Amino acid sequence: MTEANALSPETVMRQMKSNGVTDIVWLPDSETNWLYLLMKADPDLRLVGVTREGHACSIAAGLFAGGRKPMILIQNTGMLESGDSIRGWLMGLNVPVVLMVGYRGYTRHGVITDTVAHYTERFLMAFDIPFYLVENDADSDRISIAFAQAERTQKPVVVLVGDEFHGFNR
Repeated sequence: MTEANALSPETVMRQMKSNGVTDIVWLPDSETNWLYLLMKADPDLRLVGVTREGHACSIAAGLFAGGRKPMILIQNTGMLESGDSIRGWLMGLNVPVVLMVGYRGYTRHGVITDTVAHYTERFLMAFDIPFYLVENDADSDRISIAFAQAERTQKPVVVLVGDEFHGFNR
């Protein structure tokens, strides 16, 4: 994939800013280095690191209750592990949050070598969580669509990042 076909961290930051995100609740990882540097440099954005993805849900719920607009940034493996926290904290408390989820194992051609990709969309469908796939900058409007849907439904919405190994890493 060429950089022109990638999802750039600058595009993701523009989407965050245009949708009023105040806090990023995330589990730091090596895949989002360039995005991390941009988020860290932004004085209007607060980074809240967690040690387990399930904790991101309760923290985002608390931030929302306190009048903030959080976004959760995790990987699909952690999302699967966080099912009960998503159900109890985000869905149960009607928290309109966008989860930007790295779609580990995803391939546009459907050749799956990592089982987490096999279960990711099935998990979201089982939980009745709407999701949007974003693979490159041309898809980035789906991030705003996800924010609008979360606000309208007062429920979590997922943005699956199908390019986590390219655009975030230069």
